[in-house]
Amino acid sequence: MPLVKTWQLIAASAVAGLVLSAATVSVTGPWDSGQRKAERDRAASWSRMGGVDHGSGRLPEAAPSAPGVLSGLPAALQAEKQAGNPLGEQAGRQPGTGTGTGAGEGTGSGSDALAEALRPLLADPALGSLRSASVIDTTTGRVLFEAKPREPMTPASTVKIATATAVLAALGPEHRFRTTVTPGAAPGQIILVGGGDPSLTARKKPPAGSGGSLVALAADTAQALKAAGTDSVSLGYDDSLYSGPARHPIGLNPNVAPLSALTADEGRLNDSLSGPADRSEDPSGDTARAFADLLADRGIKVTGAPAKARAAADAEPLATTLSTPLGGLVERMLTNSDNDIAEALARQSALASGQPGSFEGAGKAVAAKLASLGIDTTGARFADGSGLDRSDKVSAGLLTALLAKAADPQRPELRPVLTGLPVAGFNGTLRGRNSGGSPAAGLVRAKTGTLSGVNALAGTVVDPSGRLLAFAFLAANTPGPEGAEKALDKLAAAVAGTR
Repeated sequence: MPLVKTWQLIAASAVAGLVLSAATVSVTGPWDSGQRKAERDRAASWSRMGGVDHGSGRLPEAAPSAPGVLSGLPAALQAEKQAGNPLGEQAGRQPGTGTGTGAGEGTGSGSDALAEALRPLLADPALGSLRSASVIDTTTGRVLFEAKPREPMTPASTVKIATATAVLAALGPEHRFRTTVTPGAAPGQIILVGGGDPSLTARKKPPAGSGGSLVALAADTAQALKAAGTDSVSLGYDDSLYSGPARHPIGLNPNVAPLSALTADEGRLNDSLSGPADRSEDPSGDTARAFADLLADRGIKVTGAPAKARAAADAEPLATTLSTPLGGLVERMLTNSDNDIAEALARQSALASGQPGSFEGAGKAVAAKLASLGIDTTGARFADGSGLDRSDKVSAGLLTALLAKAADPQRPELRPVLTGLPVAGFNGTLRGRNSGGSPAAGLVRAKTGTLSGVNALAGTVVDPSGRLLAFAFLAANTPGPEGAEKALDKLAAAVAGTR
């Protein structure tokens, strides 16, 4: 078969596959143990390691990463380049190296048609007085369009892409966080020890797949105590894994709870699973008190009120509950723009890197981990993990470099960065955007970012030529969110529909 036919088949199947994947996600739910269900099932059909049951009591073995939909393109690109096809040409730099031209508004070094489509859209007054853009081919690293791509700007929630990349690189997608119960130093004392699990729940029915269950932990603890002839205990709780201020710099806010290594249901005071909600002012204490009630329901009397205590480092756990695998937490964070998960994962990056589990430690760890991946972090600042802090600074070029890194077949551990992105018109924070007849519906997968006067959109799309592109658009001093979001959606749709 001629090479050009091979290219066309690959491109067509890539687009069809992504549409099918988006449709499957809308039916089966947005996440499952760190891989989208559609990708996991396809990977399982190709690998003897696929379909690992994560519901067992043991730590799961590593599941395979689903093959990239465009994994066959590099060879085809090289062949077409040798045949004189301009699609085989590569730009003179890779994303994130900081060596591009950095020319003014709307320079396009790879696609005149794309530049012509994006330039007037980027000039929309709804995008405020400062805007930047970067569009690259993830397979070749070729820059297709850019405007001030290295300008540090407030990214809002698109900074979660950096948080996700750093923690996956540090710990891997199958890592789980442990919440344990250990014997205390005093006779008859047990200690509930927080491991920073943001999926921990006190609900009888877990809200979203596998995750840490305070109910199961209480049942296992009661069983162990009764086996030892104990039916009455005092309860301490240890939330010392994190350090520094518990309150986010924005203060008391329904978008994020006080940060604690021992928090059930994100400190929510209602039955919500995502979005703003009234939060506990003492999530550690409330979690311990809920655990005491669960023990009492199972025949274990808890004397006195739960109190803070330190567990011995070498204490053998009486019972343990494990979080959702890290890949699944990343997907949940990105799909719903979950600030509580984001702040927890930033701290886990810090702890994995030997830094304190604080805002400052997390910022240092994320920056260092991204740099170790070869990402140019010049001018970047990671003041928090969620993007609620306006002191965060990243560039459009940094975001597309991260997305390209996550698309690299040599970096399967970063795959959840892509699979967790909301799908336009289908789920998460993009459910109502670029929907219906938009050319971006089902094709654009992107992280949104919104603060007062700040709007952003960064993600991936397969274009009509079959290329997997990464894009990032950041806007500041926007007059209002509705107009800015529509303008950003038009930019993403143009990337999806322009050859």
